[in-house]
Amino acid sequence: MQILVFNRHQPFFQERAVAQQAVFYPNKLIIRKNCLILQRNYNFSMSILITGASGFVGSHLVDEALQRGMEVWAAVRPSSSRRYLQDERIHFIELDFSSEERLVQQLEGHAFDYVVHAAGVTKCVHPDDFHRVNTEGTQHLVNAILKLKMPLKRFIYISTLGVFGAIREQKPFTEINEHDTPLPNTAYGKSKLEAERFLDSIGNDFPYIILRPTGIYGPREKDYFLMVKSIARHLDFAAGFSRQDITFVYILDVVQAVFLAIDRGMSGRKYFLTDGGVYQSDTFSDLIRQELGNPWCVRLKAPLWLLRIITACGELVGRKTGKPIALNNDKYNILRQRNWRCNIEPTMDELGYHPHYKLEQGVKETVKWYCENHWLSSKAAPKN
Repeated sequence: MQILVFNRHQPFFQERAVAQQAVFYPNKLIIRKNCLILQRNYNFSMSILITGASGFVGSHLVDEALQRGMEVWAAVRPSSSRRYLQDERIHFIELDFSSEERLVQQLEGHAFDYVVHAAGVTKCVHPDDFHRVNTEGTQHLVNAILKLKMPLKRFIYISTLGVFGAIREQKPFTEINEHDTPLPNTAYGKSKLEAERFLDSIGNDFPYIILRPTGIYGPREKDYFLMVKSIARHLDFAAGFSRQDITFVYILDVVQAVFLAIDRGMSGRKYFLTDGGVYQSDTFSDLIRQELGNPWCVRLKAPLWLLRIITACGELVGRKTGKPIALNNDKYNILRQRNWRCNIEPTMDELGYHPHYKLEQGVKETVKWYCENHWLSSKAAPKN
């Protein structure tokens, strides 16, 4: 005779069950007793901690985790907006990534199955802040988890294609691959690479996977929205006159990749994320114009030397006001880079990742969301 006692994550079976044999299948528990088979549905919720949960990527991850019936813990700051975190099933936890000791205190008593570390900064007034938040914040979180001996099944780190910088810039352009040597040319990319190297230094003692998405766009995203707003106001701006090969990935494909990595990823592996396409610099703006109803638009192409002046001024304004400016030194290096191709075949082969949103469909969904949520004025929104 065997006594089965189910834990707090198995609410349907709070009582004890007596059986000779129990067999677990996805979404079912089959108890064999005296040659009879009793079948009961169950939902053994896996717990997941999502950092940066109030942000663009994090909030979409929360949505998907809830959809999957997981026990969702959203890590937020006291000042974080909870606009996209209204579901009553969400558990909130405030984490201070600036202090390892404080994180140990805040995480004590918790035992998450999965952690997705999406917290970080993409724009800062001072370059040192990238290292403090993106690199040291990751180190503090991982060290706290290790100190607590949390029985983690998977730690997913959201990095960036930008860790490689402007390599493979010679024409004809070829794909950046995982064996290339990273040469980040932005403070953001450097901070992410340093965090990656910290994870690599832990080795097999920590079940981490790193995702390296290219530019992520979609509903709730604010940086690409500036381009949509500019085109709605009849101005399209591009930088440089030479060919630029750009890649994109829609937010829901990033979400797909995260949960595939949880299910199928190999510890220590790093995976690129794009939608599988390569686009020219004006393709994105043309699709935006199309979804806005083809408003008349003046397209300005600025030489890189002029862009350098504009972004340098933006950097100075940001430091003077204490507020990050979109057109800054990092943005200059991003815009002048000509080749953003990368090889996603290992991601497809190992994770089973297949992008569902090509750029045309993704832009359609994104602009529709901006209009429906009144991010664009009624004058800018397309008329039905």
